[in-house]
Amino acid sequence: MVEYRKQTNCVYHCNYHLVLVTKYRREILNEGIFRYMGECLKAMNQYHPEVDILEMNHDKDHVHLLVSIPPKMSVGSVVRILKSNTARDLKKKFKFLKDVYWGTDSVWSGGYFVSTVGVNEEVIRRYIEMQGKEDAGQAKLDL
Repeated sequence: MVEYRKQTNCVYHCNYHLVLVTKYRREILNEGIFRYMGECLKAMNQYHPEVDILEMNHDKDHVHLLVSIPPKMSVGSVVRILKSNTARDLKKKFKFLKDVYWGTDSVWSGGYFVSTVGVNEEVIRRYIEMQGKEDAGQAKLDL
């Protein structure tokens, strides 16, 4: 079921599937780092309450997000906020990342993947939930 959101001047349903890849495809995303990153993204909600992370999962070198972004914000600006805040917080908390990514402030690659979510939202939700399990033979996802 589609959930519509309201602002003072519009009603919208703008959900996006984002994939953020670690710089150099380094496999740094273990459960501890991912859990802390989730806490960082929840804290971001204080400053940008209209941006809502609906689903989130990861593999070793990338993160999948289902994000609701209001029409007044561009997808690129939200990605910039997500990447810069999480990179800063992760490097502060996990000191080994400074050695892995010496000479750069980021842990993310320069690009990202984005697609709009419409009728196939449930398929994308299941895909994000099963992330990292398909290769291990633990799940079969019928797209």
